Amino acid sequence: MIRTVIAERIALIRAGLVACISHERDIEVVAELDRPEPVVPTVSSLRPDVVVIDDDIACPDGFAVIQALHTTTPSCHTLIMATRPYPRDLRKAVAAHATGFVLKDSSPEDISEAIRQVAKGMKAVDPGLAFATLDAAANPMTARECDVLRLAAEGASTAEIAGQLCLTAGTVRNHISSIITKVGARNRVDAIRIADQSGWL
Repeated sequence: MIRTVIAERIALIRAGLVACISHERDIEVVAELDRPEPVVPTVSSLRPDVVVIDDDIACPDGFAVIQALHTTTPSCHTLIMATRPYPRDLRKAVAAHATGFVLKDSSPEDISEAIRQVAKGMKAVDPGLAFATLDAAANPMTARECDVLRLAAEGASTAEIAGQLCLTAGTVRNHISSIITKVGARNRVDAIRIADQSGWL
C-alpha cells in the first residue's frame, strides 16, 4: 500500500483528488493538508511514501518545503501538481529533490500512475513541461551578470550592487545594459521577469 499525504490549498481540488485516489486499491491517503506549515512535521511524523503537493504550497521560497522534506524524510518522495508552471519551476523543483512534476489538469489515472512511479523512486514528469524546459533557451548571461541581475531582482540599487560586488557604478550599469540586450528585454524590470521565468536567476 502506498501511503500518501495530500497537500493542496483549494478545498474542492483536494477533496476531488482524495476521492479519486481513494478508489485505487494500492494507494491510501493518510493525511490532508491545506497550507505549507504542517507539511514537514506531518510527514516526519507519519512517514508516508509519497506527498502530493500543489505548487502554491511547494513553490514559495524556491521550493524550500520540498528541500526540507528531502532533508528530514528522504524516504518520502514528492509529487508536485502545478497549474501553469514555467520551465524554471521544473528545474528548481528537481534541484530541490522533487521526484515528480505533473499538471493539475492531468487525468485521475495519470495522477495515480505518477504516484506509483514516484513511490518507486522513479521520475514522473509531465511530457509537455519536460519538452518546454528542454526547449528553453540557454542562459546568455555571464556569471557576473547573473549576480548583478539577482541583486537587482532583490531590489538593490546600482550603488548597492556595486558595493556588494566590489564594482564601480558604471560597470554595474554596463552589465545591466548588456543583460537587457542579451535577454531581449525592454528595461531592467523586464530583464528580471524574463530571467526569472526562464530559470536563470
